[in-house]
Amino acid sequence: MFSHETAAAIHGLPLYRPERTRTHLIVPADRPGAAAGTVRHRGDLRDGEIVEVDGLRCTSLVRTVADISRTAPFDQAVVVADAALRAVCVRGLGHYDRERADAVRGEVLAAARRSAHGFSRSTRVMGFADGRAQLPGESVSRIRLHAVGFRSIRLQVPVRAPGTTYYVDFGLEEADAFGEFDGAVKYVDGRMTDGRTAAEVLDREKQREDWIRGSTQRRLARWGWPHIATAATLGARLAAFGIHPPS
Repeated sequence: MFSHETAAAIHGLPLYRPERTRTHLIVPADRPGAAAGTVRHRGDLRDGEIVEVDGLRCTSLVRTVADISRTAPFDQAVVVADAALRAVCVRGLGHYDRERADAVRGEVLAAARRSAHGFSRSTRVMGFADGRAQLPGESVSRIRLHAVGFRSIRLQVPVRAPGTTYYVDFGLEEADAFGEFDGAVKYVDGRMTDGRTAAEVLDREKQREDWIRGSTQRRLARWGWPHIATAATLGARLAAFGIHPPS
């Protein structure tokens, strides 16, 4: 039974710093030890925790998140948990089903509690997870922002504009500022560019950013993958824009 990171990939969830050389499996306790190219986990699966996706049998979405939240490093686990909540709780731009998110958290923690190890880690991950994060870079950014010292972090903050509403990735309320993770994919992925050229996307982003700054009178900082390697690098990026966490 495919499980853990392998099951997450089968479910279409993004992975952060994945191990690409081994496949994760859940096997019966009487099966022999690990074979080359696999990581074998022991565990009991209940009814409903086994699904088939594109012809591959793997752990269910809830069980997959539970297993990863117990065993993976915090940043890797949050990326998966955020994406899973987004998949089942986002009903459209600006519409996040909080009740459903709370229910999914409860289901994940119930599954994690049945394992011998890692329940406290799972509790920390699921307490931090938020399906409003749209990209893995936003999930990692939120972790770094918290490590820098920000606590009041709003996600997908609406800003009204003539004929539309813009959404900003992060509202840093303690600094009266906004922040945006600027992944390069938004300028080249056809699913996100809507047929526009990179230059057209950049121009539209500039107009959007000018409106947000002008209408709210807030600082707005952008960052990318190099700036979220550590909390310190993101903190330095924000400081360059005059944005500082509370003392």
